[in-house]
Amino acid sequence: MEAGHILLENGAEIARVEETMERICQHFGVEYEDFFVLSNGIFTTGSRNPNSPGGQYARVQHIPVKGTQLDKVVAVNQLSREVSEGHYSIEQTKEGLEKIRRMPGKSFHMQVLASGVGSACFCYLFGGSLTDSVVAFAAGVVLYVFVLLVGTSRMSKITKNICGSALATLICILSYWLGLGENLSHMIIGSIIPLVPGVPFTNGIRDIANGDYISGAVRLLDATLVFLCVAIGVGVMFLIYHRVFGGLLL
Repeated sequence: MEAGHILLENGAEIARVEETMERICQHFGVEYEDFFVLSNGIFTTGSRNPNSPGGQYARVQHIPVKGTQLDKVVAVNQLSREVSEGHYSIEQTKEGLEKIRRMPGKSFHMQVLASGVGSACFCYLFGGSLTDSVVAFAAGVVLYVFVLLVGTSRMSKITKNICGSALATLICILSYWLGLGENLSHMIIGSIIPLVPGVPFTNGIRDIANGDYISGAVRLLDATLVFLCVAIGVGVMFLIYHRVFGGLLL
């Protein structure tokens, strides 16, 4: 359950979660196990002998949808393989999972820098000039500072994505208005890339392909909602500019 929890909350697909849990159970002699894994919850039953009184285990665990930290997914996968090879006892496995859970995420500055670099690179890949990429870098940095600071508050995910995309669009519009940049569309596209939920969207498709239709549909719906919120934020900012200045920047 702990291994499945770590995998699911850090962006692993459903099939990977079920396979890892089954691998660990089979190694430690749990002959009868059943898992029902959703995008935000795990239902588990298991026993050595289903007919023995008091020898059955059942648990339901709710797992809130969080971000993606793939280094933890890789670490749990590696641990489960080493467990199946006989390198860990139950206590050692518990300690290993606890160490993985305590693995630190990327620092604030690293995440902000990665957002800026990603925005600049995507802007350039989409056809923007070097000047456009510099503006996209600045917008991406400001955007992720906002996202990380707001992430500690109680602002909803919908509001955060709308406000974040609107903020990035505003920075690009002001920069273009000041003559910093050559193509507004490329700057905006690059700057909002850090908000795009690429991993959840991909995992949703993989879950559906594996037959996990409920979880796949939930993940695709969540990703689609983010896409919609980003589009709303960009559109609202363009609408405000049009109403205030009487024309769109092209």
